[in-house]
Amino acid sequence: MQTYSLERAELKALRRELVREQRIVNIRRFFRNGLSVVGLVIVLLMVLIAIFAPVITGALGVDPYTSLGRDMRLQPPSRAHPFGTDNVNRDVFARVIYGTRISMTVGFLVGLLSALLGTAIGMYATINSVWDNILMRICDGLKAIPNILLAITLMAVLGANMQNVIISLTIVSIPGVARIARSQALLVREQTYVEAMRGAGASRRRIMWRHILPNILSPIIVQMTFTFATAIISEASLSFLGAGIPIPAPSWGGMLKEARSYVYNGWWMVVFPAIFTGLSVLSFNLFGDGLRDLIDPLSGR
Repeated sequence: MQTYSLERAELKALRRELVREQRIVNIRRFFRNGLSVVGLVIVLLMVLIAIFAPVITGALGVDPYTSLGRDMRLQPPSRAHPFGTDNVNRDVFARVIYGTRISMTVGFLVGLLSALLGTAIGMYATINSVWDNILMRICDGLKAIPNILLAITLMAVLGANMQNVIISLTIVSIPGVARIARSQALLVREQTYVEAMRGAGASRRRIMWRHILPNILSPIIVQMTFTFATAIISEASLSFLGAGIPIPAPSWGGMLKEARSYVYNGWWMVVFPAIFTGLSVLSFNLFGDGLRDLIDPLSGR
């Protein structure tokens, strides 16, 4: 018995060592992908800007909502106002920085909520054919409508504010995650160890949440990063169309909407929000590509 216990302890120690070495190899492989590293750096930079937005704007003594005075209307970029001022005398730099907080919040919550709900729906769809037909037909119906049109419709019903933007974009994003979770769960369900657990008398709930779920998390996490990027551009689109976060909130899409009439004599009102929007979406897509190649090396080939 003592020898058996020692062998089990040695096997557990060997397993931990192998897992640690595999993690090191995976991390090194990720950092060899230059574009993914660039995406990760920009993502971290955007997150830091969102967290420390009050500190950054406070250091310059500017506020995203405060008018700077009549003589400060449509002033070009300068040392005091790096991104210039807008048509109602507000500092564009402060508004862009606070817009980062709005976009990161919306993107993170939409990505997280859609991953949680979509995974649950996809998992329950594998229980039996009745649940599968009901849940997947609902997802198919939602996917049949273009995402932006469905989001605009939901915003028209719910009303324009940040909370409803998160709800509508989450509903739009759930079907894609649900179908990924369902397909991965169906593959894992046919594995030998799941059959062994079923033969040992394990309950369906235990098999689903203790054995199937941990093995489908990787593609769902990757999908989260792409949902994050999609939510950022969708929120900007809704705000630009007037169906998202209402003005005067410093949303990047709302800022672009205000700048439509000042493209020629206030180009900075368009350029800087557009740059931040494009960089955010691009960085999350690059980061997501790196995660996908890390999880499935064959996809990178």
